[in-house]
Parts: sequence; structure tokens; C-alpha cells
Amino acid sequence: MIIGNYSASVSSGVRVAVPRIFRQKMGMKLVAAKWYEGCVVLISEDSWGELVKRVLGSQTSLTQAVRDTDRFLLGSAHEVQLDSQGRFVVPESLREFAKISDEVVFLGLGDRVELWDKKAWDAREAQIAASAAELVERNNG
Repeated sequence: MIIGNYSASVSSGVRVAVPRIFRQKMGMKLVAAKWYEGCVVLISEDSWGELVKRVLGSQTSLTQAVRDTDRFLLGSAHEVQLDSQGRFVVPESLREFAKISDEVVFLGLGDRVELWDKKAWDAREAQIAASAAELVERNNG
């Protein structure tokens, strides 16, 4: 299981190093795509198909909502190969989408990793923390 929270700097060449613990579990060839709440998802190639199935379910592409989800997720996906130091260049479209600047945060979330701009994550984390009790109650009630 992929868990944890790690910060990293973005190099001048717009490369970022995936934490070693995540590389050990996901491998050196990943898929990076737009994700929800303005972050980027990183997932192993092996787990990518399962994630797509979970998100899209068994729905057909006859509805606009499914087609738009296809466009958002599949249309933004990039295969990325990590170098020997575990780094990859964050594709420009994903950098712009997630507003990635000079510092990022990697969040391990079971079978995937979210990549956030540090300032955006700090704001989102504060929002989550402020409503954590309510979220637990809502999900368990």
C-alpha cells in the first residue's frame, strides 16, 4: 500500500523526484494525469487500468458525463519514465493545471499518488482539517 506525505523541490528543468518509497512500490514507469481538486495523479502502469475502471465504472460513452470524464482523465494522461534518480519532467499541461511552482507535495493514497503544488496542498489540507470530524460523521453515519 502506498501511504505517506513527502515534500520535494521542482528543479529548474521542471523535474521532480518521486520519493524512493513510492518508486519501490510503483516502479519506474508511471502514468501522470489530471486529477480532482486541481492536482495530478501518479499511478503505476499496472494499476492505471483498474483506476480508470473504478472512475468510469461500467458506463458507456453514450452520456456526456462519461465522455467528459474520459476527456479529463484519459485525454490528459502521459506515460512517464523515471530516470535513475527517480525524477521526471512534469508535462507542461499538468504543471499548468495543478499550478505547480517550485515546491510540491506527494501524497500516497493506497494505489496512487497525488502530486500537489505545496501552497495549494497547504490550503486544501487546512480546509480538510477544519471539517475532518464532519467528514467522518458523514461517511460513517
